[in-house]
Order: sequence, then structure tokens, then C-alpha cells
Amino acid sequence: MRIDAHHHLWTADYAWLAEPGLEPLRRDYTVEDLRRELPTGKVDATVLVEAGLCHLDETVRFLSLAEDAPEIAGVVGWASLTDPDLPGTIAALLSGRGGDLLVGLRDQIQGVTDPGYLARPDVRGALRAIGSAGLTFDLVVRADQLPACAAAVAAVPNTMFVLDHLGKPRITPDGLREWRDAVEPLAACDNAAAKLSGLLTEAGPDWTVEAIAPFVEAALELFGPDRLLIGSDWPVCELVASYADALAAVGSCLSGLSPSERAAVAGGTAIRTYGLEINQ
Repeated sequence: MRIDAHHHLWTADYAWLAEPGLEPLRRDYTVEDLRRELPTGKVDATVLVEAGLCHLDETVRFLSLAEDAPEIAGVVGWASLTDPDLPGTIAALLSGRGGDLLVGLRDQIQGVTDPGYLARPDVRGALRAIGSAGLTFDLVVRADQLPACAAAVAAVPNTMFVLDHLGKPRITPDGLREWRDAVEPLAACDNAAAKLSGLLTEAGPDWTVEAIAPFVEAALELFGPDRLLIGSDWPVCELVASYADALAAVGSCLSGLSPSERAAVAGGTAIRTYGLEINQ
């Protein structure tokens, strides 16, 4: 099985799409668009991830879309870590249409400037509540936030965390050393996995496989194949590469793995981490 463990859908009116340089992405991306891409990447199923609307309406809509789209095996929705009734919010999502496809939650921590945010008692409590509900929490963070992430993950051992885009490292030799030192304590936590996704966007339009390969190799060493997932980060990847090229670039960095290890990264880890039910 090949699982794209990280992609988005959105409408053209999302506020963040107004940022300079994102003009190519300012259109609706629908399930029908996704269906056209999946064969190019030889993908069997996907995980749909919240796309920055930061409103529960998006999560409700995505769950409803996924209910009618057999290609989407799971949804990582948005919820606020400062929601005073997060358990109630989660219960409502799980009981709604498509609720059985909710496999995880995410908040836009990358936009938080408070360095102590992930150490706050209410935030730690929210992370525990997510795990108690049987859901994962996706970490979309900046590289400088990785030490705080490691402390939070260690403090909430009953919740499974998934680091998106390897923590958005700078794709340079200096960036590799800096990122490796920051991510190593996080990788040491058994309740942390990581996505090989978003690396081409971080590298920019002049990306090469040779540039991202050291980061993939370091992730394999630190997390191991059984805690790594592969994701396209489509449509964001279209800024620098096609859907198929985004997946193929990371896949080419896995050629040294055994067949069982490649199978884990390609899909097995995603199925296990998110508890996906795949109809074959």
C-alpha cells in the first residue's frame, strides 16, 4: 500500500493564500483534483490534513467530504489547543458525519510566538485529551520550536505525535546540523513519528534530490522506518514540483532500505500510526 499521509484541499478564499508568492495556489482544490493526481503518484489512499482555515467548520466539511471519498482514509482536522471544552468538541466531531474518519488533530503552532506555549498547563491538558480520545496530534512547527516540542511530547506519553515536514528544516549543510541537534530529543520519544513531506518546498524551486537526501537519511537514523511516513504536501508542493515528483523525490532517497522498511515508510507506518482502515 502507498499512502499519501499529508495533503490538503481548500477553496480560493482562504486568507493565507493572499500572501505574496502564492498566486499559483489561489484556486479551489477539490476531491476531483486529488483523484486526477493519485494515479500519477501510484497512491492507494490518503490522509487529508487541515489547511489553515483554523475553524471547526473546515474539519466538519473535510469529514463529510471524506465520507464520500473512498480515497481519503483519514482526516487530521483542526482544533484549538486552548479550547476550554476540547473533549466536548472532539466528541461532537466523532459523532458527526464522517466522524469515524477523524484520526488526528492539528493546530497552527508554527504561528505562535510565545516560547512557553507548549509548556502551558492548559495546552498540555489539551494534548492529553487528544490522546485520550484515541487521536494523534500533528505538529506543524518551525525548526526553532523543536526543543519545546520534544519537552511536550515527553511530558504527554499517552498521546501519539506526528511531526509534519520534519519540522521545516533549512535545506542547507548548516541547516542539517542545526535541525539534527534540535530534532534528536524529539525522535528519542517513542510516541513521536515524523513525515517525510514538505522538503521540496523548504528547499525552494532549485531543489534537488541530493539536497534533501541527507535530511531523509538523518530522519531514518533517528526515527527509523517504523516511525516515518511519506506525504506529498499537495497542493503546496505545486509551488516547486508536481504531485508525482514530490513523492518520487523522497522515494528515491529510500532505495537503500529493505523491502519491508520501504513498505513501512510508503504506507505501513501511516496505517498503524493513524489507525487507518484501508479497503483493498
